Amino acid sequence: MARSVILACLSAAMVWFIAQSLTIETARRELDQTLLLTTRAVAAEIDRLRALPTVAAQDARVRQALSGNGPLQDANAYLEVVADHAGADELFLIDASGETIAASNWNQPGSFVGENYAFRPYFRDALATGRGQFYAIGVTTGEPGYFLSARVDVGGRAGVMVVKLDLRPLQQTWRAAEADVALADEHGVVFLSARPDWQYRPLVALSPETLEHLFATRAYEGVGLGETAALLAKPPDGADASGDDWMARVGPIPATGGRVIAARPMRGLQLIALGWAALVALATLALAATVKGIEQRRQIIAMRLSQSERLEAMVVARTADLAREVDARKQAETDLRSAQEALIHTEKMAAMGRMSAAIVHEISQPLAAMEATLSAADLGMGADDRKTSGRIAKARDMIRRMQRTTKHLKSFARKDTVDLRLIDLRAPLGSALDLVLPRAKAVGVSPRLDMPTDPVHVMAGDVRIEQVVTNLLLNALDAVYATPKPEISVTLETVGETAVITVTDNGAGILDTDLPRVAEPFYSSKQIGEGLGLGLAICKVILADFSGGLEMCSSPQTGTQVTVCLPLVPLSDAPQ
Repeated sequence: MARSVILACLSAAMVWFIAQSLTIETARRELDQTLLLTTRAVAAEIDRLRALPTVAAQDARVRQALSGNGPLQDANAYLEVVADHAGADELFLIDASGETIAASNWNQPGSFVGENYAFRPYFRDALATGRGQFYAIGVTTGEPGYFLSARVDVGGRAGVMVVKLDLRPLQQTWRAAEADVALADEHGVVFLSARPDWQYRPLVALSPETLEHLFATRAYEGVGLGETAALLAKPPDGADASGDDWMARVGPIPATGGRVIAARPMRGLQLIALGWAALVALATLALAATVKGIEQRRQIIAMRLSQSERLEAMVVARTADLAREVDARKQAETDLRSAQEALIHTEKMAAMGRMSAAIVHEISQPLAAMEATLSAADLGMGADDRKTSGRIAKARDMIRRMQRTTKHLKSFARKDTVDLRLIDLRAPLGSALDLVLPRAKAVGVSPRLDMPTDPVHVMAGDVRIEQVVTNLLLNALDAVYATPKPEISVTLETVGETAVITVTDNGAGILDTDLPRVAEPFYSSKQIGEGLGLGLAICKVILADFSGGLEMCSSPQTGTQVTVCLPLVPLSDAPQ
């Protein structure tokens, strides 16, 4: 009897020992699976919005708000819409001093706008390295969240775009599933836990330096950090950790830089071992039930892994859609601004044309009458009244200049019927040079004319070609007026099937910023009263009627070269 009792006790002890070892090992494996699932779930939740600060910072309204060139209200409205669509808790923009200048909760109580977060690590890390992340209790709202940040650079100004992510739904899921899971930050402070009594407690006792750092960053303000006891009496042994009545497995979370803790009560494990010892006869059934339970757990794990992968794919797809939407919106805004500017410019030019035609109509006849009156007065003056005669001559000169101005305006505003005929370009070039010779002598320059000996035939009007060349020569004379050794040359040559007229001077030249605009109507670099800025515009209109074109190249203090191109008439069509 005693031997049976001793054997029974020894057998029970051996079964208890084996059962306890097996249950602890099984618990470790289950906890490792929990660690894996939790790590993936946390990483998926954080990675879902990791790219949001960088993407949102590319919007023109955000960049204008940071540079100080745009309204902050536009940035607030944009951040509010993006945060709502992306499922973020909050989205806000901080300038280089740490002050929040725009936020998605701008119109809500506890708005971040105007608050300074320069003390937060996510702000300092983003400025220093480009990115930052940090879990903390909000100093403004008092609500905890995980902060992801990215540096923004606009025109020499730096800022930080931050998204606040609420991880408390994960904690609620753990508590609903009665899973003993907790998350700790890089300092070992538990900030999410299925066990309420673990919340905001350190895994091991914190050093004074760590406490000072956490107080400085105000990470856990108002929770009495440092006043609660540590969960562990000693640091974890690798991945194993244990408390008074529980065991746990601890693993890293690369997404946050912290650690995840999966725990299990020891009392349950001890009861399992005792049950195995007491019910050794039912070992087969218990083993079958265990195998069944393991298989079900594997299926659940596989399902959760599949859900996690689908969630990651959805996050990637949504991020790509958001990036494309931002690019499309930026392109649409650019196209809209270009169309608006073109429409405004067209309307201005149309109004200028109508105004010019009205002015010409109103002053042409009075000017002609004044010139005729002064001419009659000059004829009626006595020979000895030279002073009055000189004044009349000056007045007539000014009236003639006004008439020339109205003539330019008429030429630009009127759409003449194009009269094309076969001409030799050499004739209008010679006539134009003769017309400007008096002005050239006054400037002190003798324009050089180089032409081929053979005719150069084009379909045009000789008078209008003469007007174009005369205008270009007068511009060249104005350019070399203050040049010590002025030089002007006119060259006519044929290049392929094109006649090329080149007018070159060594004058002051044209600035690179002005060159694209010199052919625009009413644009002139001359002093007020010396020109309307219509000469080159009229030349382009005339040459367009002849299927020709005009190009300019110039360098300051070097000179200007104007090239006129006209299509040649084939030799078979030219007169013999």
